[in-house]
Amino acid sequence: LSAGLDLPGRFLFAILTLMTLIANLVFIEEAVYIYRKIPSSKRSIIIWVNAAAPVITTTSCTGMWIPRSTMFTDFTAAVFFAIVIHKFLMMMIKDCGGQKLLLKRFENGHLKISTGPCCCCCLCLPHVRITRRSLFWLKLGTLQFAFLRPVLMFLSIVLWTNGNYTLYNASTKGAAIWISCVVGVLTIIALWPVAIMFQQVRTLLTCKKIIPKFALYQFILILNHLQTSIINILATQRIIPCAPPLSSSARGAYITQQLLIMEMFLITLISRVVYRRKYDDLEPPECKAEEAGDNKQTP
Repeated sequence: LSAGLDLPGRFLFAILTLMTLIANLVFIEEAVYIYRKIPSSKRSIIIWVNAAAPVITTTSCTGMWIPRSTMFTDFTAAVFFAIVIHKFLMMMIKDCGGQKLLLKRFENGHLKISTGPCCCCCLCLPHVRITRRSLFWLKLGTLQFAFLRPVLMFLSIVLWTNGNYTLYNASTKGAAIWISCVVGVLTIIALWPVAIMFQQVRTLLTCKKIIPKFALYQFILILNHLQTSIINILATQRIIPCAPPLSSSARGAYITQQLLIMEMFLITLISRVVYRRKYDDLEPPECKAEEAGDNKQTP
């Protein structure tokens, strides 16, 4: 691959590879800090959430250098982020002191389920009481995606090796369009519980920087899914022109990978600032002002 690059191309590849290396070193340093400073009950969850951007950076860099591995690297990043969605929900519950303390704080509270991405327009939906059962359904909503996404990706790879799966084939006779639709529905179902829980705990967890953490999570989601889908559609429709020896789809994949490396590199650096803090005082606050704020429900 490098033999076919001109000098600016080699310089760009070198810079992006250096960004990937720095992002991984920053994550390793942050993981060591988390391992030393954070209680064991929260340690693995926070490391999983922090690893999302470095993993996507690494898979994008691998796909950039080895174009034939693009399908495998994209699937690896997609499966990993499916698990991260569930871990982010569990992180919010852990930040509230765990399920028992969360239920105690919101024993008379209700969940607002008329939120995105499923029901943001359905304002007439009733509020649901916060119970063990409702928390179970929220966790099940994200857990199903963490389980079913790898299964669907494995099925896609099996069909691809047999020649029945083409990533850019939008025909209704192909398997790609149907698997993509199922994945899209499962993704929306998985994102819904995270949004519901965030709306409930964002006031309580302001001191733990839950809003910038949620913003970073949303940026990763948008850039890794929506941005990639838009570029793939543009490449499929030949709006992104081919540049021999690269076809339109291959050039779209290169653009996606290079953008993701730069974007995830920046998110990795920002995550280090947001997550790197002392966690000794992160038990749920007990002051009266915050207790009063906890009892106020979103109208």
